Amino acid sequence: MCSENVRLNASDPTPAPGTLLVDTSRADRVGEFRGVAGPYWSLRPVGGGAEWEVEPRHVRPAILIEQLRARTARLNARSRGEVL
Repeated sequence: MCSENVRLNASDPTPAPGTLLVDTSRADRVGEFRGVAGPYWSLRPVGGGAEWEVEPRHVRPAILIEQLRARTARLNARSRGEVL
């Protein structure tokens, strides 16, 4: 996962795998970029779970506070013994 905000480059808008992004079409859900699937981007919840696909136009880089919240939720789940 990346530790800082990432700006998407106009010449190559595909982010690096592991980049935290926000899906604005799903109530600002934060996900980790996994790859490209046709015209969609695959995102995975930071705490684990099923991937979902989203159109790139509905995605923006996660700001620092969103990254922190997602990572904290993952660590809390791990400390409770949940399988990630």
